[in-house]
Amino acid sequence: MTCPEQTRSELLAALAELGRLRPDWRLGQTLANIAMTAGHLDQGAVWDLEDDEALTAAKELLEQHVGVETVPA
Repeated sequence: MTCPEQTRSELLAALAELGRLRPDWRLGQTLANIAMTAGHLDQGAVWDLEDDEALTAAKELLEQHVGVETVPA
């Protein structure tokens, strides 16, 4: 089992990587997309999102973008 500090550290690293892969997403959009990917679809979903759920969802979003090149604007 992963400790909360390790989960948070991994989540922050995943957020940074998502930011590099999806520079068109604002931070709020990224958090909303993570919440939606985790199955939290209702208004205020980010508030109910646990760190471990967010990490799993962030990893899923990262996997979806493996091999996808971002085109500079």
